Amino acid sequence: MNVKYKRILLKLSGEALMGDDSYGINQAIMARIVDEVNEISQLGVEIAIVIGGGNIFRGMTSANDGMDRVTADHMGMLATVMNALALQNAMKQVGLAARIQSAFNIEQVVEPYVWDKAMRYLQEGKIVIFAAGTGNPFFTTDTAAALRGMEMGVDIVLKATKVDGVYTSDPKVDSQATRYQKLSFDEAISKNLQVMDATALTLCRDQKLLLNVFSVFKTGALKRIILGEDEGTFVTT
Repeated sequence: MNVKYKRILLKLSGEALMGDDSYGINQAIMARIVDEVNEISQLGVEIAIVIGGGNIFRGMTSANDGMDRVTADHMGMLATVMNALALQNAMKQVGLAARIQSAFNIEQVVEPYVWDKAMRYLQEGKIVIFAAGTGNPFFTTDTAAALRGMEMGVDIVLKATKVDGVYTSDPKVDSQATRYQKLSFDEAISKNLQVMDATALTLCRDQKLLLNVFSVFKTGALKRIILGEDEGTFVTT
């Protein structure tokens, strides 16, 4: 089976891990994500993952409630490490080899991010889970996904969300909203379509890094993208 993308970066939001729950990790959703990752891994695809932490702690929300933004963002980054550990454990249970690298130096728990080691893991067929965002406050995990995607030389960044692409308006509110099949980075930025934050979109645009936004809840969507089928919304230069 021919794949269109040999090396990918999958961006998983913390909210995606919640499923329909209000907090934490929905184990059924986690198991299904791992199964789909396993399926494309068996096709020989090299997989890097950036994971968020919003299912446990949202830094920006807490900052808006009065907490110091730097402290709030550091707490949010630690939440991503917790999610990374849970994801690694779920992968281990199905026989997938996964390594976590953190932008924070917490070597008693996970290893620090080292570029050439991460590249070697990918080449060996291991899945690399990047935690703690960029390691800096004021930057989102979307930006971390764009940055790590560029550093790892991936063919495409895949952003897994709760909706099956980018729409002209919120499909939950507007029944007339339509899905974009293809979109330019400049259009996404100028129309403020909430694909990713502007920093992440600008990085992808400037480095000509393809982006696809798809639903994490749609069975088989990840594999269909890997095979080059129409799924979600493609964002290009």
